[in-house]
Amino acid sequence: MHYTIDDKKKFLKDNLSAKRFHHSVNVAEECRKLAQKYGEDPERAYFAGLLHDICKELPGEEQKDLVLKSGFSVFREELETRSLWHGIAGAYFVKSHFGVEDIDVLNAIRFHTVARAGMTRLEEIVYIGDLISADRDYKDVYKMRKIAYTGLNAAMLEGIQFSIKSVIKKGGVIPPCTVEAYNFYTRLLKEEKPKK
Repeated sequence: MHYTIDDKKKFLKDNLSAKRFHHSVNVAEECRKLAQKYGEDPERAYFAGLLHDICKELPGEEQKDLVLKSGFSVFREELETRSLWHGIAGAYFVKSHFGVEDIDVLNAIRFHTVARAGMTRLEEIVYIGDLISADRDYKDVYKMRKIAYTGLNAAMLEGIQFSIKSVIKKGGVIPPCTVEAYNFYTRLLKEEKPKK
């Protein structure tokens, strides 16, 4: 599949706020860099990163409508959390409007906020690219950027922990796929550590 960028950029520019468009391009650039570092197709990573927030600014009802139409399996906790709809809606939108069939790209958009166990390298890159893009300025972003370029598994665990903590702080619910991702990357890192 050829990942056409120019028409997608134009679509985003016409349909997103300047701030969200800027963020999307920054994430795409970060995903390209991460892909080059970790042996993923940079063009594909750029494409998935660019489109990850395509539905973020749609009205809530439209997002929810896309989620329910998507045919994806969706956790109750996701349905209860408006800020999680845009990933699922976005994956479905990209498939139905742009004809994207690449399951890796669709999953990268679908899971870029909640993560899951057993993510592909492309999914991990988009998840991390979104967390460390140039426009991000949360407290530990420099630490997160450093970890991202030392190892994907460590970066994923750091990102998931960060995400879970912020949801708990706000009194939100955590989808099972996020908990499974936390357990998955915790185990992976334990296996990576040299045995004493």
